[in-house]
Amino acid sequence: MLPDIDSLALFVRAAELRSLTKAAEASHIGLAAASRRMALLEHRFKTTLLERSSRGVEVTPAGASLLPHAKALLVEMNQMQAEMRDHADGRKGALRILANTSVMTESLPDDLAAFGRASPDVRLVVEERWSREIVPALLAAEADIGIVVEGISTEGLDTFVYSTDRVAVVMKPDHPLAAVPQMKFTDVLDDELIALEGGSSMMRLLAEQAVIAERTMQLRVQVRSFEAVCRMVDADLGLGLLPYQAANVLGKGLGLVVRPLTEEWAERRMLLCVKKERSGNTSLAKLLDFLSARDRRAV
Repeated sequence: MLPDIDSLALFVRAAELRSLTKAAEASHIGLAAASRRMALLEHRFKTTLLERSSRGVEVTPAGASLLPHAKALLVEMNQMQAEMRDHADGRKGALRILANTSVMTESLPDDLAAFGRASPDVRLVVEERWSREIVPALLAAEADIGIVVEGISTEGLDTFVYSTDRVAVVMKPDHPLAAVPQMKFTDVLDDELIALEGGSSMMRLLAEQAVIAERTMQLRVQVRSFEAVCRMVDADLGLGLLPYQAANVLGKGLGLVVRPLTEEWAERRMLLCVKKERSGNTSLAKLLDFLSARDRRAV
């Protein structure tokens, strides 16, 4: 008898999270039920897949062999379910997209709207996540395509350039630095700063550059959204640090001054990511071609 899909999905989650407890929570079942499912799965394969300990679980050699097969099967099942559902709704297919906050605030909405007009038979399901969360979600077949900032590990994925941007400083018009046309990161390090929370890829980049400059960022406020950064700057709580295009959209609406940083490292590339072993999905190929052409169209 073949193993059921739910048990394979539970195994993949446990292997990725290194915890059966977390995998059970992600699968919305109790730990006892998850343990029974894993025991049955191991019984069917007649081998141990996960080694349990007080620290969590580790994949055995047999489990490591099963993992890529299970992931590939889940990808096929998810694609089958999505395509059948959309055929039932009168559409030819559905694509799930995970995108980081930068592109969600900047160019992606307009690009997806343009693609939707050109391909009305393809349903797009879009979710905003941090870049660091998108790669494991793609590998676990939770989405078809992701957009992340360059610099994070994308092992197991094919990547294509989607767009480029720069880190920028957002400030009140009466701030002394507003008169400086060419802004460097070291210019702002004497001021109190408003930025995103520490888990964001941009904040990790800025922290690294502050260490290289042998300086310390004076972080007064850290928030989760770009809009919140601009509102804090407007309230005169400090200088904001944001991607340039998003700052232009949000900051200038509040009458704030936006200056891109001039350093080479401040330029960030946004990458389209898809699984290497993806099957021949024509809708996915069409969307990938459309979005990857954006950087060429912008030149």
